[in-house]
Amino acid sequence: MTPWIPSLLLAAALAATGAAHAHGSTDHTKAGTPVRKEQKPWGIAADAKAAKRTIELRMLDTMRFVPDRLDVRQGETVRLRIHNGGAMLHEFVLGTKQELDEHAALMMKFPDMEHDEPYMAHVPPGQTGEIVWTFNRAGTFDFACLIAGHYQAGMTGQVKVAAANTANP
Repeated sequence: MTPWIPSLLLAAALAATGAAHAHGSTDHTKAGTPVRKEQKPWGIAADAKAAKRTIELRMLDTMRFVPDRLDVRQGETVRLRIHNGGAMLHEFVLGTKQELDEHAALMMKFPDMEHDEPYMAHVPPGQTGEIVWTFNRAGTFDFACLIAGHYQAGMTGQVKVAAANTANP
């Protein structure tokens, strides 16, 4: 075997692995692509056809989400349509406060870190991203823009998930 073939194979494998974690696309539910469903403390990814309600959000260069508070019901599947009304790149990431704090700290150290999860939408200026999510656990969860410096500037919000046995939110 020629000496450069193992190096070429290793480079190809690393490139393929990196692509699996790319920040890239604003649409994490491309037609024909199955949604990766992994239970998280704040819920689980869902198929677009399961969404019964759409919640519209805007991301602004003032480092704010509008609205910055969402109310959903436990078990509800919603389409989060997130529009970047600013001139700079923003993202929307669902999570717990602790996970967002940890991820934001990593983003400050490694601002070019790439990731692509079904609970994230990386949205260029003037574009719209979507997340379809089932909030199957009651509680208060967070969302944020984790672009380096945005989280620290206050680009955060909360999702209150009312228990299924309570009145409508």
